[in-house]
Amino acid sequence: MRRSLEIPLGKRTRKYRFLEILPGAISYGGVILLFLLSYFSPIAGAIYLLFIISTTLIKAIGVAYRTWDGYETVAAAEKVDWEKRCQELENPHEAYEKLHNRTSEAYHFAEHVRNLRKISSDPEAKYKYLKPSEVYHAVLMVAYNEGMETMRPSIEAVRDSSFPNERIIFVLGYEERGGEEIEQTAKELKKLFKGTFKEFIITKHPDGIKGEITGKGPNLCQAGEALSKYVIQKHIDREKVIITSIDSDNRMHPKYLDNITYEFCARDRETRQRRSYQPVCLFTNNIWDAAAPMRVIAVSNSFFNVIQTMRPHILWNFASHSQPLAAIEDMGYWSRRTIVEDGHQYWRSYFFFRGDYDTVPIRVPIYQDAVMDETTPKTLKAQFVQLRRWAYGASDIAYVGNLLFDKKREVPFMKTFRKFVRLFDSHITRTMIAPIVAFGGWVPMVMNLSTRGMAVFNLPKVVSVVQTIATVGILVTILFSLKMLPPRPQKYRKTKMIAMVLQWILAPIIALVYSSASAYYAQTRLMLGHYMEKFDVTRKIVKK
Repeated sequence: MRRSLEIPLGKRTRKYRFLEILPGAISYGGVILLFLLSYFSPIAGAIYLLFIISTTLIKAIGVAYRTWDGYETVAAAEKVDWEKRCQELENPHEAYEKLHNRTSEAYHFAEHVRNLRKISSDPEAKYKYLKPSEVYHAVLMVAYNEGMETMRPSIEAVRDSSFPNERIIFVLGYEERGGEEIEQTAKELKKLFKGTFKEFIITKHPDGIKGEITGKGPNLCQAGEALSKYVIQKHIDREKVIITSIDSDNRMHPKYLDNITYEFCARDRETRQRRSYQPVCLFTNNIWDAAAPMRVIAVSNSFFNVIQTMRPHILWNFASHSQPLAAIEDMGYWSRRTIVEDGHQYWRSYFFFRGDYDTVPIRVPIYQDAVMDETTPKTLKAQFVQLRRWAYGASDIAYVGNLLFDKKREVPFMKTFRKFVRLFDSHITRTMIAPIVAFGGWVPMVMNLSTRGMAVFNLPKVVSVVQTIATVGILVTILFSLKMLPPRPQKYRKTKMIAMVLQWILAPIIALVYSSASAYYAQTRLMLGHYMEKFDVTRKIVKK
């Protein structure tokens, strides 16, 4: 009998509580340790600090390189005619005969030729591989209280995809707690897009169902169940359907669905069911309208997502992602008990498939909104609320550790342990590094003013030099942030570009006030057992 994949409700076991407390304990302990070492031995404190600073510098250099590499890779993927590559998979033998002697610097051209050869030479290809013309896409959009001006462009982006609309099933799941306004909006959208797709389905998720948190996951589950019923009614093979979940502000690139189709069909039956497909999420829809702090955070998150796609071994689901309907049905759709259902879905899938599961990077992007509310104070607060929800992904440390360190473990230990360490490190680094880098240079000296060692008193200068070197990474970020910007709206003058550069002066403050503080908030809640069980929806208004 398979173990439950759900997060426990109510009282946890001692092991689970220990693992929930551990991230916060390490994050607080890392800062406290600097003070303790500096008090008892300023030299030891200085060594500890320099180790952290040096490690951060090395990572900053790596980030700068991967930012450049990732940007070039995304640009190359966008240039590919994915529709044509899908057509070549329809008759792989003929396409292989045409292409196998050619050379091209196009994105993954050599891999495409290998795929054609693999499929055309497999005597059982008819049973193991799908043709792109057999694939259906289901797009699940969930909404709470978003308006027509936000949702309509996102649906239009799906409509304008290069993938045939007659094989797209659109499901809009809205929340009962959103009131009459969202219900009316959903009905208007269904009427507006009637006949556009194979089907446009709307579902209303009831409020207050026992065993569910107030969040996105339960709504997604209901939308998925409605899709499953439709697929059965229309006698569509569920193994030919792939789901993409999006938020109401998500606008997919016109080539996105074709890119997913290609990756789905290039894998055999068993392999494609054990994969999810993660696009690059770029927060650039309203980047020109957003306030400066929100622009810095949006661009930083965009680059983080670009970098992650360059490291598939640590890539897991974030925001929008695609996964086969059959796999989602078999594992009980998404979790109904966590506010971070996107990242958690990776771990649910990983343990469901007993470790035989991976995330395929999709370099064709889905565009999202930066945070923007009606007033600047509301926007600043909304941004912190969003980041603390993302930071609550630290709750997956206990989930993964609980299943990993178990006598009845069903996954390979070393492979999973490496993933666990990377998950742990990502949350700890996000939390404690910013305050240590910002203020740590003064701690060894302040904690022991009687010390006259030159090494200790020169430490702030040393840290300053290292920080100056690290600004090279920021300069690279600025350069590529400008290249990634969508066209400047006519309502803004060219001088707006100056603000787009000067905004990066805020980066150190934002790292402290938003990234670090939100992570400490989330981990403190976990430590105290005050679980975040309500999905605080982030408002993203459209500026008139």
